[in-house]
Amino acid sequence: MADPWIEQPLLEGRHVLLRPMARSDGPAIVEAASDGRLWELFYTVVPGPESIDAYLDRAEREQGWGRIMPFTVIDRASGDCVGATRYMRMNAAHRRLEIGTTFYAGRAQRTPINSEAKLLLLTHAFESMGCVCVQFRTDHFNFASQRAIERLGAKRDGLIRNHQILDGRVRDTVLYSILASEWEGVKRNLAMKLARAAA
Repeated sequence: MADPWIEQPLLEGRHVLLRPMARSDGPAIVEAASDGRLWELFYTVVPGPESIDAYLDRAEREQGWGRIMPFTVIDRASGDCVGATRYMRMNAAHRRLEIGTTFYAGRAQRTPINSEAKLLLLTHAFESMGCVCVQFRTDHFNFASQRAIERLGAKRDGLIRNHQILDGRVRDTVLYSILASEWEGVKRNLAMKLARAAA
């Protein structure tokens, strides 16, 4: 039987397909990020034309170390790449991981894509990988991300002040998490949001 902490899944829903990221996805990832020029947002790290190779190099390296599973986000309706996301900070011994390094093209934001992608990722994390905790982190200034994480049903754990230095700026990081004991309620919440979106 395959080890879900080693074998990366293909996750498919009605609106979105999350498939293992490939090096050949680079141009499509940059095209998705160009819808809104997301790499210009100072509070997030999104690959642009100049940084895509380094982004893919790092993803390959960290996946080789067993730290991440990166996904390319495909809009089922159009077949287009509309972003990227990943499991990261994976710790099989403690059955914890983080969902992050997520971005969506402007046209995919405020659509059912994010809710369904998170439902697919969380379902696999809790029900196949046996996670006891799934965490989310975001920049203190990324208010849209904080609202999106809270709409999922994640709870704010706190703030790490002066957590990182990114492009010369000292970043404060907001932490959120969902525990295994909370998963059933979160799952119902996400399913309800998707049902309303489809109505």
